[in-house]
Amino acid sequence: MALAAPSLQPGHASGAGVGYLVAGITVFSVQDLILKLLSGSYPLYEVMVLRSITAMPLLLVLVALNGGLRTLAAPGWTAMVGRGFVMCCAYFGYYLALAALPLATTAALYFTAPLFITLMSVFLLREHVGPRRWAAVAIGFLGALIMLRPGSELFDWAAVLAIGSGLTYAMSMVHARHLGTRHSAAALAFWGNLVFLCCALLLALAFGGGAHDSQSHASLGFLTRGWVTPTLRDLALMMATGIIAAAGLTLLTQAYRIAESNVVAPFEYTSMVWSVLFGWLFFRDLPDAQGWLGIAMIVGAGLYVLYREGVRARR
Repeated sequence: MALAAPSLQPGHASGAGVGYLVAGITVFSVQDLILKLLSGSYPLYEVMVLRSITAMPLLLVLVALNGGLRTLAAPGWTAMVGRGFVMCCAYFGYYLALAALPLATTAALYFTAPLFITLMSVFLLREHVGPRRWAAVAIGFLGALIMLRPGSELFDWAAVLAIGSGLTYAMSMVHARHLGTRHSAAALAFWGNLVFLCCALLLALAFGGGAHDSQSHASLGFLTRGWVTPTLRDLALMMATGIIAAAGLTLLTQAYRIAESNVVAPFEYTSMVWSVLFGWLFFRDLPDAQGWLGIAMIVGAGLYVLYREGVRARR
């Protein structure tokens, strides 16, 4: 159910917005944990099919409460479908990276997205970026390079998937700046979920028989593994990701509805706390010194870019 925007004073609205956003990020962090737990036994497309089917009725309710079902067929719905495909590429890349990389590493590399958004705002939206933001972008990408470790024995090509997910997510966010003025977040989410379902079904047709199953790499196995009949426990976990997707969307949408984006957006980085905590508790994974340095550089650069965006918006 969509949350009604309460009548709040600006200060209270900011506090409530931060609360909603942190809750939404926490919910989505649980989804990342579930996907990593399932990645060694099931194919990604199977989880996405069950997730999308579970989320569909919940998202229809959100659409009905935010403008009505007619908004799904509003002029420009094909653009929402196109954005949904880009989002699908972003999240499939992220989830495949999760299968092979520690949670904290995957999340940190994904958080190159704000840096990519800054680059795209210059070349696609013709926005002005000052020297301080350019320096932050350079530091952030240097941090990503430190975590990638090209040429090292520790290099894993799944890290490229995580950065690619940040790039494609940034593309979808730049696209959303135009679509968001004409379409509700619920409508965007519904079409995105439908594209997810269609892409997952196509992958199921291609790999469901198990003929292309590969065990050479964890990410590749998560993509090509044949369809596996889930246990009741694992079926419940897969369906829970659909409920999480709808609930997380509601919380994040509410956060950005009642508070200024430059106030709440930095708190998206709280997902790094959950990634480190869950990685340690469930997989005994902790970044090494070089990994911590890269994480600090990416997160610091991203937060500074968001801060400068807020300053520019106030001016």
